[in-house]
Amino acid sequence: MPGIDEVIAARRAAAAGQAGERDDAMIRCDRLVRIFSVGGVETQALQGLDLILRRGELTALVGASGSGKSTLLNILAALDLPTGGQASVAGHDLLTMGAKERLAYRRFTVGFLWQQTARNLLAQLTARENIELPMQLARAGRKQRVQRTQELLDLVGVADVSDRLIPELSGGQQQRAAIGVALANEPSVLLADEPTGELDTETADEVFAALRSVNAQTGVTVLVVTHDPAVSEQVNRTIAIRDGRISTEVLRRIATDEHGQQAHHAEEYSVLDRAGRLQLPRDYIDALALRDRVRLSLEDTHVGVWPDRASRREDT
Repeated sequence: MPGIDEVIAARRAAAAGQAGERDDAMIRCDRLVRIFSVGGVETQALQGLDLILRRGELTALVGASGSGKSTLLNILAALDLPTGGQASVAGHDLLTMGAKERLAYRRFTVGFLWQQTARNLLAQLTARENIELPMQLARAGRKQRVQRTQELLDLVGVADVSDRLIPELSGGQQQRAAIGVALANEPSVLLADEPTGELDTETADEVFAALRSVNAQTGVTVLVVTHDPAVSEQVNRTIAIRDGRISTEVLRRIATDEHGQQAHHAEEYSVLDRAGRLQLPRDYIDALALRDRVRLSLEDTHVGVWPDRASRREDT
């Protein structure tokens, strides 16, 4: 029987090989830290966060207010700088870019969709003119602008209202037009901050259907920040952030049984960061009254976690 050191070494080598085979990360964060200081008081919004999003994924990021999700999104959009760690998007190192590089990055590499439509669109322009504007700023040729604009109007489902001014559109139409604006210069990544937060359920479904459509048809990697469980259930991967770290992931898939019937399956995972830390779900902690420290045991196929009963007896 091999010893524990040999078992660990073998499994590390296998994991490294698998990682090399799948190294298609579009977004990569490694031990990301962001500290804010206000009035001499420091707040650590991100606490060594690790994250990998692969090319073409459509992912939801969920978390309570103050969990760090908006801070992470601002860093990925090059609107803020981390205090420490590493972050890259589509091969761009977000910590080393200069001012001109950051401008070009926001213009061509990432598209951004805000919750408030007033931040996405110019009210004095039509939907068509709003989508064409980023291409004009990028000095694209007229023929290219016209063709790309029409493609996006069709893709997000607002071609029939393309020549109306923004205030004449419904909230859902405005957000779908804003998706077109965000995709005008063919970015590799689309970041969306609560894109359905101000919409009713039916309209929100239409906007998210547009996001799924652009993801499927253009291959753009999409990260949606949301607090809405209904939105997070419409993607194959939902990442939960808690206390500035990734805590759990839910992966969804369609499975076919022996009778040929298809069904949706969802499975929740705790996320192990690069330092070997993981956050156990709160209901697990409460069910076993885990606190302070726990005992671990490496088994053939899993790691066992037990409450430290001896420590409790010492406390009493």
